[in-house]
Amino acid sequence: MRCFGDLGRLEREGIRVERLLGGYGIITVPETLIPLVAAMPEIEYVEKPNRLFFAADRGRAASCTASVQTGPDGLTGKGVLVGVIDSGIDYSHPDFRNEDGTTRILELWDQSLGRVFTREEIDQALEEKERERSPSAPGQTSLRQERSSPVPSVDVSGHGTAVAGIAAGNGRASGGRYRGLAYESGILAVKLGSRGEGAFPWTTELMRALDYSVRRAENFGMPLAVNLSFGNTYGSHDGTSLLETYLNTVSGYGRTSVIVGTGNEGAGNGHASGRVSAGEESRVELAVGSFETGFGIQLWKSYTDEFSVSLMAPSGRIIGPVKPDPGTQRLADQNTEILLYHGFPSPYSQAQEIYFELIPRRDYVDSGVWQVLIRGERVVTGRYDLWLPPSLAVNTSTRFLRPDPEITLTLPSTASMAVSVGAYDSSYRSYADFSGRGYTRLTEQVKPDLAAPGVGITAPRAGGGYGTFTGTSFAAPFVTGAVALLMEWGIVRGNDPYLYGEKLKAYLRRGAVRSGAETVWPNRELGYGMLCVGDSLPDQPRNRGS
Repeated sequence: MRCFGDLGRLEREGIRVERLLGGYGIITVPETLIPLVAAMPEIEYVEKPNRLFFAADRGRAASCTASVQTGPDGLTGKGVLVGVIDSGIDYSHPDFRNEDGTTRILELWDQSLGRVFTREEIDQALEEKERERSPSAPGQTSLRQERSSPVPSVDVSGHGTAVAGIAAGNGRASGGRYRGLAYESGILAVKLGSRGEGAFPWTTELMRALDYSVRRAENFGMPLAVNLSFGNTYGSHDGTSLLETYLNTVSGYGRTSVIVGTGNEGAGNGHASGRVSAGEESRVELAVGSFETGFGIQLWKSYTDEFSVSLMAPSGRIIGPVKPDPGTQRLADQNTEILLYHGFPSPYSQAQEIYFELIPRRDYVDSGVWQVLIRGERVVTGRYDLWLPPSLAVNTSTRFLRPDPEITLTLPSTASMAVSVGAYDSSYRSYADFSGRGYTRLTEQVKPDLAAPGVGITAPRAGGGYGTFTGTSFAAPFVTGAVALLMEWGIVRGNDPYLYGEKLKAYLRRGAVRSGAETVWPNRELGYGMLCVGDSLPDQPRNRGS
């Protein structure tokens, strides 16, 4: 929510209020009371939270870091704080420890445990692990031992461990071969909480994590580069959701830069778009696979346009047209119940959403080809866009039959202040087709800002050793590490105390490599080009590809 003034009235009613930076906050309230709370004069705007999804060696050389890391004055990230908001971190991995075995992690907030662990507590836990380590299996620690540790935080998926290693690992377990970019930076780790066993985190957890990270960086007196390697497809994709405006706000506090991956929906067949004129009907075909347990369909349009919208079920029955009434409407056909929500503009966006939720009456929704029928009534622009949930959340056979691969960025990478990062294959110097493509809807902001290696990346693996990872999740931390190096050069070493935020983004864009088959720059796949740290430093000699 966005709010102002005294919120004591909410607290007196027993509503939990968490105040965040910039006039934002999180309230925990029964759903039946949301209309009452939203009508209070202290509340500017509220949005319900949405789930987040993790977007799951040549890369280091391709990012041309050697030229800035060699010699006695080489950049290492020292004095800069790298924030990793993710699935957690394997704090016992050698790549996050100093030569004497102590931790490089300044703090670890495990939201699922509701605890913040200090550097001293992590060091104590590491000492105990060393005593308990089995001589027959060096370097291995059981999950049972982890949970009985003074720091029982575990990165179950390993996603956050790999991300942190690319941005800031020191490569100790590989003799420096798989060293991250900012290998002497401090690390601030947040393990996002989730709702229910095995569930994904929600946007509210991310907002809390961003607030915490910015405040802790201020407390430590360090510039902050925050990595976000996850997102969702829910929203108008124009940068106006509460999460995105909040990201923009916290980017203005302290010396902060937020780096976000653009997601892996570029080839996911989850976006369709088109135009319709007055008196004309457009049909969007959607294949729904067998054993689909339910999903949502978003339709976004300009509020100035008036459309008549219906669904055609696989049975051939036309459901609708839906009425533009507030609240939830209930429709049905055979084994599928349809909840429909007709949205309205917000104080921050002129876009309008029509949302369909397909829910099985028994086990699964009806499979086959569904159609969204869009008829223009009073039309000014006629543009419409539809999105499905992320490809990880639906069956692979659930997809639009005529998809549009553009505007497949996941939120919050559409936030204007984010450094949005796509992925390319550094082996072939070519765009990775899974990488979310720009630009933003209607506003046409250039996103991604740039691309980084995201195919076959070697990175630390939770539990020890290294693994190979692919996705924009693992492209974003290359840029996060690069940002930490630039911040060290500018802020820590005094060459440019204002090298953060939009200024830093401008340097990254300027230094990006623009080569290969692409002839138009910026473009929707790679933005302004491919990450080149050496050429992103101001007044440095041009040294492409080193």
